[in-house]
Amino acid sequence: MAARPRNHNISIQNLYCKLDKRNGKTYWQYKNPSTGEFVGFGTDAEAAKTAAAELNRMHAEQEVNQAFALMRMKAEKSSDKAAEMLLREWVKKYAQVLQRHVSKKELTEKTAGERQRIANRLANRLPRVTLSAVSARDLSAILAEYVSDDKTRMAQVVRAGWIDMFKEAQYAGVVDPGFNPAEATRKPKDEVKRQRLVLEDWQKIFAEAKTPHMENAMLLAIVTGQRLDDITNMQFSDIKNDMLHIEQGKYGARVAIPLSIRNNAINMSLREVIAKCRDRVLSKYLVHHVKNIAGVKSGDKLSNGGLSQAFSEARDRANIKTAEGKMPSTFHEQRSLSGRLYKTQGINVQALWGHKSAKTSDLYLDERKNEWIVVAI
Repeated sequence: MAARPRNHNISIQNLYCKLDKRNGKTYWQYKNPSTGEFVGFGTDAEAAKTAAAELNRMHAEQEVNQAFALMRMKAEKSSDKAAEMLLREWVKKYAQVLQRHVSKKELTEKTAGERQRIANRLANRLPRVTLSAVSARDLSAILAEYVSDDKTRMAQVVRAGWIDMFKEAQYAGVVDPGFNPAEATRKPKDEVKRQRLVLEDWQKIFAEAKTPHMENAMLLAIVTGQRLDDITNMQFSDIKNDMLHIEQGKYGARVAIPLSIRNNAINMSLREVIAKCRDRVLSKYLVHHVKNIAGVKSGDKLSNGGLSQAFSEARDRANIKTAEGKMPSTFHEQRSLSGRLYKTQGINVQALWGHKSAKTSDLYLDERKNEWIVVAI
């Protein structure tokens, strides 16, 4: 092969070039470090350099993986016990654990998917680290990245996902009992930026609700204390044994609320609100469209986005003032307002919200046969 032309300063390993004297062009080649074979890259110098750099990176990664594999094989031969499990290997098994929880209805598909994504991202960050070698320092550094990007709430979700993943590793016996570096990290503090909704402002917003379905949705939010997604999914068929049964979408909690529950602040019971939801439109949903419009049929359920936007528009028409440094109240803030109002009535808010807890187990009735949390009033 001809010597490299003097006017080319090649600093990339395994990249070569030669001048074809017949046409005066310089041709680039890459030498495979494993086989010694040459691959032609043509005459584009920049493209050849980019390709060569990427190939070198791929070969280096391959060599590192082979070295780790050899080290693990040697460790297995020299020890009576198998080599420690890599984090990424456990993450694959963790996916199976999550699916088992979903099949038993201990987790929702949404929650399981979120936890799996969190585990996958950690495995990608620490691809060659053994599970038992993951440290609180490693995890704290990653959490700090979220906080610095003003994603504190996401940092909390990620930390909770890690804690669950290491707990499952303990249950599976792949790490020592008590090993959970995620629990040793500081929990990120997320300052609530949304302005809290007070009763007086809620009443002003309710007065600006222009449609029956918006009024019904707001009343259900205050009387049941449920999330927006759970409200849009409420059906008349969920009413059984004089109670409204709700299977919450976020965590899968099953809450049964007596129709006799009454929010004294607005002087309405759940039974009265449901009666208001019954109209001349045939629909299985409590909150539904009352006429055909823009491709939506009468009786169809309301979308989360549609209700959220309608609430924001009503709030703006009511001229609700927002404190400096705060964001305007959203539909979700009705959940907090409902809880605060019921707390003054002595209603068990934890049960109403579907939060099962040993500390509050004596304040509500748990029908263990079907695992419905029955709100005691």
